[in-house]
Amino acid sequence: MNLKYRKLQSAVRCALLSTSAIAVMHSGAAFAEEDTNAEKAEKIEKIAVVGSRAAPRSIGSSPVPVDIIGADELGKSGNTDMLEAIKGTVPSFNAHSNPISDAATLVRPANLRGLPSDSTLVLLNGKRRHRASVIAFLGGGINDGAQGPDISVIPSIALKQVEVLRDGAAAQYGSDAIAGVINFVLKDASEGGTIEVRSGQYYEGDGDSTQIAGNIGLPFSDDGFANFSFQYKNADATSRSVQRPDAAAFIEAGVPEVPDPAQIWGSPEVKDDITLFGNIGLELSNTDEFYMFGNYSERDVRGGFYYRNPHTRPGVYSNDGGETLLVGDLTGDMSGNCPTDIAIPTNGSVLDDPRYINEVANNPNCFAFNEMIPGGFTPNFGGNITDASITAGVKGEYEDGFLAGWLYDASASVGYNESRYFLYNTVNASLGPDTPRDFSPGKYEQLEKTFNYDMSKLFDWGLYDDVNVATGVEWREETFTVVAGDESSFKVGPLTSQGFSIGSNGFPGFQPSQAGEFTRRNYAAYVDLEALVSENLLLGTALRYEDYDSFGSTANYKFTAHYTFNDMFSMRGSISSGFRAPTVGQANVSNVQTNLSSGVLVDSALLPPTNPISVQLGGTELEPEESQNYTLGAVYQNGDFFMTVDMYRIDVDDRISQSDKIELTQNDKDVLKAAGVPNVDQLAQVSFFTNDFDTTTKGVDVVANYSTDLLGGSSTFSAAYNYNKTEVTRFSEITGEFKVRRLEEDLPKHRATFTWNQNWDTVSAFVRANFYGEYQGVHVDYDATAKIADASWTFDAEVTYHVSDSIGISAGAQNLFDNEGEKLDFEDSGLANNTWGGKFYETSPYGFNGGYYYVKASYSF
Repeated sequence: MNLKYRKLQSAVRCALLSTSAIAVMHSGAAFAEEDTNAEKAEKIEKIAVVGSRAAPRSIGSSPVPVDIIGADELGKSGNTDMLEAIKGTVPSFNAHSNPISDAATLVRPANLRGLPSDSTLVLLNGKRRHRASVIAFLGGGINDGAQGPDISVIPSIALKQVEVLRDGAAAQYGSDAIAGVINFVLKDASEGGTIEVRSGQYYEGDGDSTQIAGNIGLPFSDDGFANFSFQYKNADATSRSVQRPDAAAFIEAGVPEVPDPAQIWGSPEVKDDITLFGNIGLELSNTDEFYMFGNYSERDVRGGFYYRNPHTRPGVYSNDGGETLLVGDLTGDMSGNCPTDIAIPTNGSVLDDPRYINEVANNPNCFAFNEMIPGGFTPNFGGNITDASITAGVKGEYEDGFLAGWLYDASASVGYNESRYFLYNTVNASLGPDTPRDFSPGKYEQLEKTFNYDMSKLFDWGLYDDVNVATGVEWREETFTVVAGDESSFKVGPLTSQGFSIGSNGFPGFQPSQAGEFTRRNYAAYVDLEALVSENLLLGTALRYEDYDSFGSTANYKFTAHYTFNDMFSMRGSISSGFRAPTVGQANVSNVQTNLSSGVLVDSALLPPTNPISVQLGGTELEPEESQNYTLGAVYQNGDFFMTVDMYRIDVDDRISQSDKIELTQNDKDVLKAAGVPNVDQLAQVSFFTNDFDTTTKGVDVVANYSTDLLGGSSTFSAAYNYNKTEVTRFSEITGEFKVRRLEEDLPKHRATFTWNQNWDTVSAFVRANFYGEYQGVHVDYDATAKIADASWTFDAEVTYHVSDSIGISAGAQNLFDNEGEKLDFEDSGLANNTWGGKFYETSPYGFNGGYYYVKASYSF
């Protein structure tokens, strides 16, 4: 049996045994009938669980800002990616497409309120979701080194609603909740279901995608439900590229086998993306409830890398910038009389050089990669991503003993994510003519185990209403595993001593010395109070203590208030502290990546922060980030009009991120060689994770909704606006000025959406306008290309014809008017030409692929 399945099977067995024991212990407990608050909540359309440990509240009465995205709204997104569905509704949520971005191509990072993806806590049915094994080494500045959960595996058809808490909540939920919390609530119906087929493509004629999804609710005995969902999809790659000038010149000179285009800028190919979700609930008796939910997901992703020029690529074709050809002697004793001074022509082909023909091509003792790959090559980077989780628990109410009246919820969760990397169409140059062309450089695994025990009870303390007291404990274990790649991906071949690079070019495989398991454990305890102290004033407070076996302990607090002036107007606010613990992966991972530096393709090593080279360059053991959050908001409701305005400030000290790429000296290289780091001579730079800078983020969210009868049907108008500005208040040269600019400028400061939903008897439609303010356009992580791009609008639309109560047929478009994004401006940047073959800036907040249209058919039963 595969090792990953054995690990997951063992962890799941542990979780189920734990919750089974809890169920036996509480088999005699009573589960209270729904109280008055819950009965009222059922009559309110938008009810949130996050943000409070008390009974669920409407978003208007919540003391903190919460967005609720219903299942119908999620289904009206032409893009099947959950990140895009949330982005279209919550303006403070941003997600970029990544055309050439190694691991970030496999799991796209997202940003809430301008903070990295691992600063937002993700919950599933109110329980902490495990993070992905992928670390975004090239995360577009803001997400450099981020390791957040993989939200894309959650299909919209499985969801009852999504709750987005836009407020720091570390005192309630623990690490990662600096920017906020997103809670995905699974469907829990015990009958009915839906089958949906969707197909679409971009206006450019590429990126064809097909998706089949389904959901079914079944009774689980007479007292429970079993709700299951699946989704299967495929998406072709896109290309928004032009031919690179160097590749075009090679074709003109008659160099064979030059790719056209040589380098692809576009979305990756996604194959066999399958996801299964299940949600089960069962009343064990009149007083006990058992629940269990989880998922299994797997997909294959394949995207492009940078083109390897057949004249200049170091370690493969030349080691002096393209002046002379790199020729290897295959004899083993250097007796082949191989030339080392064959000049590479500036314009033309080295294949036509008589010396090359006579002394290399016709000499069996000599070898140059121009023989094998004369036109250069472009590696393809891909991966197989596997994600699985299971949570099981029991909840109810103690009826007897000193705990009588206390509600309890005991659960155990296991989450597993694996990213196995693949590299195609490349070489291990040190192996010479014996090199494979495809490699498996290894894999990362993330395994998390969590146990929670939560309790709450209402107490009469003589206030206007009972005080809700909640308390609980949590134990969590996080393991990050590095698995070595196949031998050819890291092997030191016979041509190493002659200057040929080691390992699969573009992503050398993980050596056995880099492999290993890294584990951290922590436990936490919290107490949470919430009380309606008068008819109009709701107050809440929370305190949480956590202890980690790595860096120590931390304590965090939160105070919330909500004051109702009258039936129409109320105000709310919160003050809280928070933290984000460095992930085990960030503290221990090492990696070699290819990136552009000042317009030149170089290899860069990411080292653990405690590596001697990292320490020499300023690295230290990682500490948790610390934050302070402040919010102040107002709620106005008058009939069918509802509006909230919330201002916020988030101060984060000692932020964790990947450092700037630091140039290596020869002394640094000597130390790296002594430490066993491969391919040192080809390494130009080093980076590491660091707590190097502080930020202050300020902003305001405005959300408004209005419903009315219009045009012979019912209409709903929605508007949402976000202003968000991040300022780096402290940094050093380890972070660098360009990264500071990226942190402050890459995301638009102004974002807004305006939506009109219209419903008639047999037809429904919606139109959404999306506004994106000015942002910094960046290409290939190179500061010379950066510019402030103009503000822009995109529009989405969908029309559905209801053939019957069960059958619906839809047609729609995202980016209806085909706004292609900000085009690269080489004149303003001072660059001579489009060296890398791209058309658009990578950092476009609405993507670079242009318009996308789709059709959809659904059947409900």
